[in-house]
Amino acid sequence: MLTRSEEDHIKAVYALLQEGESAFTKDIAERLRTKASSVTDMLKKLSGKSLLKHEPYYGAKLTAKGQAIALQLVRRHRLWETFLVERLGFGWDEVHEVAEQMEHVANEKLIDKLDEYLGHPHFDPHGDPIPDKQGKLRTRKTKRLNTCKPGESVRIAAVSETTDGLLRLLDAKGLRIGTTLSVQDVHAFDGSMDIKPQRGSAFSLSKDVIHHLQVENA
Repeated sequence: MLTRSEEDHIKAVYALLQEGESAFTKDIAERLRTKASSVTDMLKKLSGKSLLKHEPYYGAKLTAKGQAIALQLVRRHRLWETFLVERLGFGWDEVHEVAEQMEHVANEKLIDKLDEYLGHPHFDPHGDPIPDKQGKLRTRKTKRLNTCKPGESVRIAAVSETTDGLLRLLDAKGLRIGTTLSVQDVHAFDGSMDIKPQRGSAFSLSKDVIHHLQVENA
C-alpha cells in the first residue's frame, strides 16, 4: 500500500514524461509545489520499492510496475472528473482538485462500477484519454491549434493546460471540447489567431491560448 505522497510523486513523474520532458528533481518539485530535497528523498524511497529508476543528470524513469500504478491513478482521476461534470453538473474548471483527492481511493470494484455507470468513456471532460482497466489508452491524431493555417476547419479535441483561468476564458468564448471552428488569420506580430466557431462570430485568441488547444480535422 502506497501513501498519497508516494502516489503523487509517481503520477508527477508520469505526467512530466508524457509531456515529453525529463522528470528531473526540480521539475517534480515545481509540479508538486514542494522542496527539491523532499523529492530526492522520495525518489530514493520509490527506487527502493522498484517503482522507478533515478539517475543523476538523467532524471527519473518509471519501471513497468510504477507505470502501471501511474495509469491506475490517471484512470481514477479522469473517471472522477467525468462523473463530476457529466453527472453532478460541475464546471470543467471545478473538478481537478476534487479528483486529486478521489484518485487515492483505491477500491477497484468502485472504479469498475464508476466506469460502467459512465458508459466506459474514452476521454475526460478536458479531452484527455482515460486508460481502460488494462491501462491501455485510446489514441487519436491531433495537433496544436497554433500549427494550423488560415482556411483550415478543425474541431477542439483537448485542452493541454487545465488551469482554472484558461478554462474559464474558453467558457466565456463559448469554446468547448467538440467545438468546430475555422481559422481566419494568423498574425505574425504577436502570434495571435483569428478564429470563427461554426456557430457565432469571429474573434481573436492569443498565442498562449492557441498553444494549449489540441484540435483534429473537422
